[in-house]
Amino acid sequence: MEKFLSCDWGTSSFRLRLVETPNLTILKEKLSNRGIAETFQSWRKTGRAEDKRLLFYLDIIYADIREFERALEYPLGATPVILSGMVGSSIGMMDLPYKQLPFSVDGSDLIIKLLNYEAAPDSNVVLVSGTTTGHDVMRGEETQLVGCSHNANATAPTVFIFPGTHSKHVIVDHGQVVGFTTYMTGEFFKLLSTESILSVAVEEGSGFTHDKNRRSFEGGIEESVRSNLLHSSFQVRTNQLFNKFTKEENYYYLSGLLIGTEMNELVSAGYEKMMLVTAAQLRPYYEAAIEILVPSASLEVYDADEALIKGQFRILTRLLRPS
Repeated sequence: MEKFLSCDWGTSSFRLRLVETPNLTILKEKLSNRGIAETFQSWRKTGRAEDKRLLFYLDIIYADIREFERALEYPLGATPVILSGMVGSSIGMMDLPYKQLPFSVDGSDLIIKLLNYEAAPDSNVVLVSGTTTGHDVMRGEETQLVGCSHNANATAPTVFIFPGTHSKHVIVDHGQVVGFTTYMTGEFFKLLSTESILSVAVEEGSGFTHDKNRRSFEGGIEESVRSNLLHSSFQVRTNQLFNKFTKEENYYYLSGLLIGTEMNELVSAGYEKMMLVTAAQLRPYYEAAIEILVPSASLEVYDADEALIKGQFRILTRLLRPS
C-alpha cells in the first residue's frame, strides 16, 4: 500500500487527505464545513429510498477524489479509502453498531465494515465504527487512540484526553480501553459565550498567550475547584459589572471555569500518566489546566490529526495484510 485516502467526517466538518506511506506524508488535502449533519439534511431532501443513502455519501467522497486525480494527474481508483467519525452514525452513510468496551488499543477488535462502490470496484472502502460503554459513546477518538497508543501496555492505567466540542477522557489499562467519559466542554462554552447573558461580557481578543488572558484563565481553573459551576459562571457577568475583568479577560476566565470543571475529576483519580491528544489551538489551555490541577502527572502530547492518520493507517495495514 503506497498511498491511502483518509476521510474524517464529523458532525460539522469534512476532511479528506491523500496520504503517502510509510512516512504518512499528506500529498493532497480538502477541508470543508460540509459535515455529516448538513449532508444528512441534503440526503433527506432528495427523497430517495433508504437503500440509496450509502451511494449518496460515497458519490460525494468520490467527487472529491476525482478532483484530487485531476489536480495530481494520476489515477486513484485502486487507492484504499478509510472513513472514521460520524460517517458511521445514524445520520451518516450507514448506522454501524458500536463496539462494546473493552477493546484493544491496537484496533484489532474494532467493528470494521468493507463497502462496495460500483464506480470504483478496485478500491477497498473501509468504515470504522465507534465504541460504547453502554451509557456513553464516541466516534472518531477510537481511531486517534489507535494512532497514539504505542506505550499503552503499561501496567498502570493511563488516561487519554481528547479536547473538543465533546471532550473525551479515555482510560487504558494493560492495552485495553476499559472506560471513557464525555464532557460537553466546547459546546457549553459556545452556548454560554454566544447565546447566554454572558455573551455581552466576553470577547476573544488578543489570545491565550497574552499575560492577562492567561492569568484570567488560570483564575477560572482555580475557581472551578472551589465553586459550583452554576454559581461561578455567573461571576463572568459580575466581573464585567464591577469592572474586575475586561471582556477579553472574562472570555478566558470562562474558558478556565469550564475546562477546570472538566478536568477536576482527574484530580483525585491518581493517574500517574496522561496523554493529551489535541489540535494546536487547544493544547496550551489543557497543558495549563493539567499543570495547575495535576502537577505530579507525567504528560505526553500528541497532535490529533497525526494520531488520526496513523490510526487509520494501522487499521488499514492490519485489514489489508496478505493472508
